[in-house]
Amino acid sequence: MHPIEMVDLKRQHLAIRKELNAAYEEVMDTAGFINGPSVNKFATELGQYLGAHVVPCANGTDALQICLMSLNLKPGAKVLVPAFTYVATAEVAALLGYELVFADVDPDDFNLSAQEVAKAFEQHPDIQVVVPVHLFGQMAPMEPILELAKAQGAYVVEDMAQAIGAHYSHNGIQGMAGTLGHISATSFFPSKNLGCMGDGGAMISSDKQRAALAKTIANHGQGKQYVHEEVGVNSRLDGLQAAFLSVKLKQLDKYIARRQEAAGFYDESLGQIDGLITPVRRPYSTHVYHQYTLKWERGNRDELLKHLAEKGIPAKVYYPIPLYKQKAYQASTFAPKALPVSEALVGKVFSLPMHTELDQEQLHYICDTLIGWCKRH
Repeated sequence: MHPIEMVDLKRQHLAIRKELNAAYEEVMDTAGFINGPSVNKFATELGQYLGAHVVPCANGTDALQICLMSLNLKPGAKVLVPAFTYVATAEVAALLGYELVFADVDPDDFNLSAQEVAKAFEQHPDIQVVVPVHLFGQMAPMEPILELAKAQGAYVVEDMAQAIGAHYSHNGIQGMAGTLGHISATSFFPSKNLGCMGDGGAMISSDKQRAALAKTIANHGQGKQYVHEEVGVNSRLDGLQAAFLSVKLKQLDKYIARRQEAAGFYDESLGQIDGLITPVRRPYSTHVYHQYTLKWERGNRDELLKHLAEKGIPAKVYYPIPLYKQKAYQASTFAPKALPVSEALVGKVFSLPMHTELDQEQLHYICDTLIGWCKRH
């Protein structure tokens, strides 16, 4: 049996090595390292895949920051973010001098709760931006979030770094992750479902003008060389990374299908274990399984993780501390005293290996090992 990895990029890349090598050679031949033809090509291809305008940049955190900068908010503007997610979602708002409003998440799918968004608007009617994170590969409930934001005159910025390729459909609202809000950000970090071989990111918008503004901001605020219309940043997707991403974009639907097959195996094998809660699938969103995240509700989760590690299974916890309890955000004016769902989840959740190269032998071993431990505890 192959060693089990959380993400097995070596085996994934081996299958497309010829195409990756050809992409490398093409960039070397053209010397298009900065804003070269490979970047424009990838932006066009991804835009066609998503049905929206795509602006590549250096990484996912930059993409989030540029998205917020494109809204032209004033310092002190209130930005609502989920408490249970990766720090970048809150980090960029704090860096720009905005006030963070943390909201709790749904206990079953871990995404921003529309009910909690409504409560936040009641307490802070001047919230100007809502940032739903499509956590672990499934989209947040965009229809009610969009309705709430529209009623308050607030922007919606999607963080879809973990859900590229997911599709939303409910009550006439439909589209790919990243295309329903005013603008969205994604990451091409190597472990993502569509990952490069370094850092990379992009802004996505169905609004051509908003995408053009994001492009200007990402290029030192200049739409034309030496003419600086906005205060901008320097954030560019490397030409080599763009070329690699074009190769992998052609595989994305197949990669998603493989992740869904692995998730289906996990569901069938683990779904009847007392105290072990498999991921909930919402009817309005497909799930692309960036992570396969469960809850253990019948004992010490960390003992379970220790046992898996001893058996060569690298399970992980995303994310062990709610954002509003992080030292960096303790001074936030609107940090709540307690968000019970987020505080409960951090002691229960864990993620099993999830990637495109999981085989039947590995899946059987992971499930048999986990089931055996759960039955003994």
